[in-house]
Amino acid sequence: MAGSNSLRMVSRSRLETGKFHMAKYGKKAQRSVKRAVKKKKAGTLKSGNSGKKVTSRKQAIAIGLSEARKKGAKVPRKKKSSR
Repeated sequence: MAGSNSLRMVSRSRLETGKFHMAKYGKKAQRSVKRAVKKKKAGTLKSGNSGKKVTSRKQAIAIGLSEARKKGAKVPRKKKSSR
């Protein structure tokens, strides 16, 4: 019982300090990424202009996030590369 009591104390202190973080990604973005990863697993996800089959999990996630951005879902901006 002592462990659960300390958990309650932590959550109460967070409420008092107001240090809750907003979610970075919305539900639409989550669905879009999930769809892209499922298509990648099925072997039907194709990359943009070249139309080649996507084999990388990271690339599938990036495609899902990109599609979510185009639809107006809550997704953080892409990081700018310094060239």
